[in-house]
Amino acid sequence: MTSHSPAFDPDAAIASAHQDRPPRRLTVAAGQLGPISASESREAVVTRLIRMLEQAHCAGAELIAFPELALTTFFPRWYVEGEPELDLDSFYETQMPGPATQPLFDRAAELGIGFALGYAELTPDGHRYNTQILVERDGSIVGRYHKVHLPGHREHEPWREFQHLERRYFEKGDAFHTWNSFGGVVGLATCNDRRWPETYRVLALQGAELILIGYNTPKHYAPDPSQNPLQGFHNRLVMQAGAYQNGCYVIGVAKGGREEGVDSLAESCIIAPSGTILADCRTEADEVIVAEIDLAETSKYKETLFDFERYRRPEVYGPITEQTGAIPPED
Repeated sequence: MTSHSPAFDPDAAIASAHQDRPPRRLTVAAGQLGPISASESREAVVTRLIRMLEQAHCAGAELIAFPELALTTFFPRWYVEGEPELDLDSFYETQMPGPATQPLFDRAAELGIGFALGYAELTPDGHRYNTQILVERDGSIVGRYHKVHLPGHREHEPWREFQHLERRYFEKGDAFHTWNSFGGVVGLATCNDRRWPETYRVLALQGAELILIGYNTPKHYAPDPSQNPLQGFHNRLVMQAGAYQNGCYVIGVAKGGREEGVDSLAESCIIAPSGTILADCRTEADEVIVAEIDLAETSKYKETLFDFERYRRPEVYGPITEQTGAIPPED
């Protein structure tokens, strides 16, 4: 009689490996901001951030994500040459931490909680970026990211109810990065980046398990107001899809509410690699939400449906990096 060994089943082997893999739990938070007025001081805003930092710490969080441009009002809504009372440089940070932000770093280190923070950066050699930093639990800056996908326009467009001049006031970032931090691999993205699938994929190809995204999103979209009622739906659609298709946790955190006459989307949330929402904000004010995540859970997607090594076909993806606009077929 002949005996036969069962055929090797790679999917079964992966499932077994998942069961044996130890958890890597991390409690994370989103620190949503309500409006910041143009006259509000850095010190007042930092006090608000520290208050949320403390709330997150009391809930057991080891990391809290803050929004894009979290230290000031969203100044790209103004065409500065037409608003001479505005001092443009006053909206930028020339050092980080600086005198106004050092208390945030000090309190975070004291509590042992890390954070991500978005702000406008003016470098010593004169470059201006929409910047986000990742800060570890000891108060050290782990990484710095410059926003890649700058939306809006450059010149004054008076037909708009308000301006969106990020392309005037910031330079484009040129790369996405990830860092080994918080017991996993963390990536950063900012606002409009979340709408582009390449953002999540490039970060995931660098091993990202957790992506932190701060945003300021007006509810009114001047080029096509028919999209206005869909702002909240689109916000979650892109982040949930990005989380699922790349096996990552995603934290999206807003500065929302009515700021200087402009209504902005809130709806901050924490998303699992399954695409499901673990926690979400219910107000448009300062609010903290917390969730415990397990970074080991990302492998259930990274090693099955979205096993890049096994299934990706980069040789047929050429147009993604070789062209910008669409090229339809010839007749």
